[in-house]
Amino acid sequence: MRLRALLDTDALGLRLLGGEDELDRTVRGVMTTDLRDPSRYLAGGELVLTGLAWRRDASDTEPFVRVLASAGVAALAAGEAELGDVPADIVEACARHRLPLFAVNESVAFATITEHVVRQVSGERAGDLAAVVDRHRRLMTSGPAGGGPDVVLDLLGTDLDLRAWVLSPAGRTIAGSGAAGMALPGAVCARLAGEHLAAARTGRRGPHRVAVEGVTYSLFPVRASGRGAGGASRDVRETVLSDWVLAVEADAGDWPEERLDLLQGVTQLIAVERDRRDAARTVRRRLAQEVLELVQTGAAPAEIAARLRVAAPVLLPGLGAAPHWQVVVARVEWDGGDIEGGPVAQALLEEILVDPVTAGPEPSDRIAVAHTGDEAIALVPLPAVSTEHDGSETGLLADALLASVRDPLSAGLDGDGRLTLGVSAAVHSAEGLRGALEEARHARRVAAARPGRVCAAGHQELASHVLLLPFVPDDVRRAFTARLLDPLREYDQRHRAELIPTLEAFLDCDGSWTRCAARLHLHVNTLRYRVGRIEQLTSRDLSRLEDKLDFFLALRMS
Repeated sequence: MRLRALLDTDALGLRLLGGEDELDRTVRGVMTTDLRDPSRYLAGGELVLTGLAWRRDASDTEPFVRVLASAGVAALAAGEAELGDVPADIVEACARHRLPLFAVNESVAFATITEHVVRQVSGERAGDLAAVVDRHRRLMTSGPAGGGPDVVLDLLGTDLDLRAWVLSPAGRTIAGSGAAGMALPGAVCARLAGEHLAAARTGRRGPHRVAVEGVTYSLFPVRASGRGAGGASRDVRETVLSDWVLAVEADAGDWPEERLDLLQGVTQLIAVERDRRDAARTVRRRLAQEVLELVQTGAAPAEIAARLRVAAPVLLPGLGAAPHWQVVVARVEWDGGDIEGGPVAQALLEEILVDPVTAGPEPSDRIAVAHTGDEAIALVPLPAVSTEHDGSETGLLADALLASVRDPLSAGLDGDGRLTLGVSAAVHSAEGLRGALEEARHARRVAAARPGRVCAAGHQELASHVLLLPFVPDDVRRAFTARLLDPLREYDQRHRAELIPTLEAFLDCDGSWTRCAARLHLHVNTLRYRVGRIEQLTSRDLSRLEDKLDFFLALRMS
């Protein structure tokens, strides 16, 4: 479509501020941004919508407009909601760079302009997908009953013979085309999500082509489309772990530009559904924040219980009050510490704390997540908790949670970030929530002491004192182990006496002379001689429990 056609549509609320001679430019797509440098997301020919959140003063204008002009965008449309009239410095910069400039009336949503442009471009360049856009327009106005993004993907299949799926960053299928038999296997979803995250971290523009088990998929990023989307995102790491991806079973490398534009338009329409889903989570986030504040400030259990009674119907509609609750704590940390991790961790928990066999965004929203500082805290209601044969209760398990997200999210963290998760045991009442929160936090610290980009620990692992060892400061650890073990190591080096292996075996055999001698294939007298030498060199007595425990810890920390 031509820029001139935008001015002829009164419903768009556009007013031309400059560039009358350039109105015959072709619009190939639309992008909403408030990034100071959106160049990595521009392919040329876009109508760029901005709320001007990137502009602190007039000096910011020239670099922003220069980036757009260099990328070959069709025009810039600036919203009037933030600053009122579009500042004169923007008008002048656009004139210098021959970039057409529109003002967007504050009463018009950017999503309205996005939908209009996508429909027009799709209709002009590929009539075979016009039905997709038109159907989705009706879907967006009819609410959840319209079927969500599945309807768009089904039409891609019927009209263009394209199988497609919308995946979360962790590889969960949010929507898919066709019958259940066309569902992607979990391992394939995780691989595709990981490839998308890795490509996004390197700044490569989509679509990204990936071959999995002999099948080629093309991955199209789905980014937030609402007004101000990305306004505070000055770093890709702030959004990469929460962006959806559209996976199409086809090789887009040989597609004409018209079809690529079509699929980009479909991602923008799906992004509108994403914005709607995120807006629906506002209530759950507020409930989680209120409960968290009550728990952390030591409110009376009756007050917390009353708030939980309000939250339960929202999180478990039709099931009444939840008999059990679990707490999950997550922390995302990047090298340099210049990015706030709380919002990123919150978005991640909202994506991954769902039933892995449940597809779609609506049935999966059964948790409430708040964030404070760099930490996100999820309140997970459980309609029932089963009991295993050994008497232990099951609910959300750290190992299962880790297995479902580790591979794809490790690609998104890309060598300079970490995600650590801690899972509490299920509690039966408001009185137990404070302890569950502390338990989840402690489990997360245990996970943080482990190697790896994505780590998790559960309440079951907190019983072993060995897990406390990683929290001993390095200088204390070195001093403690050196005092006890260095004399033995030095003696072994000089005499090849194998005192360290003897000490390990003796402790492992619980101090049993006969079992230890048999394990080491030694006479008991030889073993007694070695243990005596250990005691002489360290001034310790291995018949005393305290000294045995010191040696045990020193060996574990060495």
